[in-house]
Amino acid sequence: MSYSSRYATCAGREIHYTEWGSHNRRTVIAWHGLARTGRDMDELAAHLSSRYRVICPDTLGRGLSQWSPDPGNEYQLSFYARVAADLFDRLEIEEAHWVGTSMGGAIGTVCAGGLVQPQLKGRILSLVVNDNAPRLSAAALARIRAYAGNPPAFDTMAQLEAFFREVYKPFGWLSDAQWRRLAETSTRRLPDGRVTPHYDPAMVRQFIDHPNDYDIWDHYDAIEVPVLCLRGAHSDLVLPDAVQEMLRRGPGARGLAKVVEVPGCGHAPALNVAEQLDLVAAFVAQHDSAEAPQKARAAMPVHP
Repeated sequence: MSYSSRYATCAGREIHYTEWGSHNRRTVIAWHGLARTGRDMDELAAHLSSRYRVICPDTLGRGLSQWSPDPGNEYQLSFYARVAADLFDRLEIEEAHWVGTSMGGAIGTVCAGGLVQPQLKGRILSLVVNDNAPRLSAAALARIRAYAGNPPAFDTMAQLEAFFREVYKPFGWLSDAQWRRLAETSTRRLPDGRVTPHYDPAMVRQFIDHPNDYDIWDHYDAIEVPVLCLRGAHSDLVLPDAVQEMLRRGPGARGLAKVVEVPGCGHAPALNVAEQLDLVAAFVAQHDSAEAPQKARAAMPVHP
């Protein structure tokens, strides 16, 4: 299944996204992690696209999306939720399932809770958070901030791919072709000709200007739809006590939350192998009704 590369203006910023299965009525939003791009979701989108329209955005400041001219105020979860709300409206998405890796899971949690974007309350039918929780390990956040805020530059693509293979080893197994695609879709060339990861280094200001941005228990507690938390078995970011608390409060207290540990992975499972893909697809299908209403739309590009 092929995809289309599209752009939309959301919250006044140009956002890039890929769209898979555009002929389908039912929608899944697949949102990537902190320093990544929407192309990380290629396998998942291809897997779901026979039944669903799958939208995979590049977050503001990542991939082909615009970099923020106001990083101190816009690189934070509340602004990303505003972008998401506008994306729903621009693409005429009445309701959707949400699958988010790491930061993408946190954005989904904030959106599904409806505290900052009330118009999204009830429009997210189910939520999959891939190695994310409403409380994250402070030590792991410090590690991520250190490497994400100072992206290295290399003379060759081979060197950059080797860097990606090392830093993202916790993703679990990827084929050589998948590592190559990850490198090629995560690269920008600097004025001096070297290559570096394709994101705005200023996005790390989220951790400086908004140090408690990922403490989102209040948003989680407000969620009233089914939640699946996938935890990498070796994750240093999502600790066992956090996922146990997810089962005790909010949607967990209402019997709507489930936690599955993914073997062979740390932070975060790449969602690229059959076992992981089938797990997500089954959860979405379990909480999807083909008869539920959704706005009619034309499968045409959306222009800013």
